[in-house]
Amino acid sequence: QVQLVESGGGLVQAGGSLRLSCVASGSMYGINAMGWYRQAPGRQRELVASSTRSGITDYADPVKGRFTISRDSAKNTVYLQMNSLKPEDTAVYFCNANIRRSILPGGTDYWGKGTLVTVSS
Repeated sequence: QVQLVESGGGLVQAGGSLRLSCVASGSMYGINAMGWYRQAPGRQRELVASSTRSGITDYADPVKGRFTISRDSAKNTVYLQMNSLKPEDTAVYFCNANIRRSILPGGTDYWGKGTLVTVSS
C-alpha cells in the first residue's frame, strides 16, 4: 500500500509564504513524476507544479516566479515553496506521485488527501 501525506498548509496573509511537504511511503520500487495540484471552491482541480524523476520542472502560469517545486529523492518527499501568496491561491493543495511498484517503467498515480491553504487579503 502506498500513501502520500501532505503537510504545511495553513492561514497566511497576502504576500506571505508557506512551504508544503509531501512524503510518499509504502511498498515502492521507485517514483517517477511528482507534483502539486490545487482545487479552489467551485473549481476543477488544476496542476500547480510538477517535477520529473530527472528534475525537470513545470509550473502553471499563475504561479511562475512565485512557487518552487523541489524533491528529496532519498526521503521520497516533494516540496512546494510558495512565496508572494495571493488570495486567489486559496485552495486545497494535493500531492500527486506516479509510483512504480516493480522494475517495469510504468507507474500508477497516487494522491494525498490534501492540505488547505488560505490566503487572506
